[in-house]
Amino acid sequence: MQPTQVQDFTRDGEVLAVALELATKQWKVALDDGRRKAPMVKVVAHSRPEGRIAEVLAVIAAAKQKWGLAAGIRLVVVMEAGQDGFWIQRALSARGIEAVVADPASIPVERKARRAKTDRLDAILLVQTLRAWLRGERNRLRVVRVPPVAAEGLRHYARERGTLQKEIGQHRDRLRKLLRLVGNWDELEHDLAGRLERGEVRCHDGSALPAAQQERMRRECARLQQAERQLVELEKALVAQLPEREQQRLLQLMQLKAVGRVGALRLLLELFWRKFNNRRELGACVGLVSQPYDSGESRVDQGISKAGNQRVRALLIEMAWMWLKYQPQSELADGFVSTRAARGRASAASGWRLWRWRASW
Repeated sequence: MQPTQVQDFTRDGEVLAVALELATKQWKVALDDGRRKAPMVKVVAHSRPEGRIAEVLAVIAAAKQKWGLAAGIRLVVVMEAGQDGFWIQRALSARGIEAVVADPASIPVERKARRAKTDRLDAILLVQTLRAWLRGERNRLRVVRVPPVAAEGLRHYARERGTLQKEIGQHRDRLRKLLRLVGNWDELEHDLAGRLERGEVRCHDGSALPAAQQERMRRECARLQQAERQLVELEKALVAQLPEREQQRLLQLMQLKAVGRVGALRLLLELFWRKFNNRRELGACVGLVSQPYDSGESRVDQGISKAGNQRVRALLIEMAWMWLKYQPQSELADGFVSTRAARGRASAASGWRLWRWRASW
């Protein structure tokens, strides 16, 4: 009698794959050594970060003992990039554990209209994807490059500056709308807080503002002044906080036309903490690579991928337009203009052929 299923395969190196499905209250820990019918899933829910890491290590040790695995077996832990940042990866690496952070968008999922989705199923899918990635199927997973602690700390300066600018704009917009409610079209730049205190801000007919609205505007002005003061202090201390080597690189970037101080600082802190081997790696990192759709008779250019660091992507697009303005004679600008003109002529010719075809009917 022949068996209905033959399990004839050559085992790769012994590896214990572990996946962490992260959440605030608890983590799901999925473990797979390649010998089980299905991965084992455990839950850790310690209230403190160090305690939860210890629980994960205890679960791994218990699985090794239960399955009879060697103490020195290769151990690889994977987790998705998210709001927890990279502290878990660093904590595990400090204990000598190989840990990787995966891009959640790179993990293939079923395309059914309705599919079962739970944290347990996600942990199982993640650990199975990790095993496929360890076997050499690199298209199953994209690993995020973890920045050094110093580089990650420095980029908070650029991000805080953007946050403060956004807050200032929001405060100004709220004050402007509050004034519009009573028909006041005054500008905000002329010491609005002082004019409120002196009672100089009036309704459209010259009457005093309602007391509740006046109090609200005073508090809004106070928050605006605090955000503006913090932005000024940050601007003064920003460059001084950088190491000397980073300050030299900043000055080098600012020597390029169309690259100012703010843009050079963001590029330096957000992007150039890592090295790129070629332009394709750089384009993929900031989501500026093209995404074609070529299937059968359908050939469509879907535009750029918009993956990666959106702050740097938006900045680079603005810099590209500034480059055309301030360096129109450069080779890059000339290539862009020539390509755009060629595409325009091709589009016009295609439209003319379509018009003639429709007219023949």
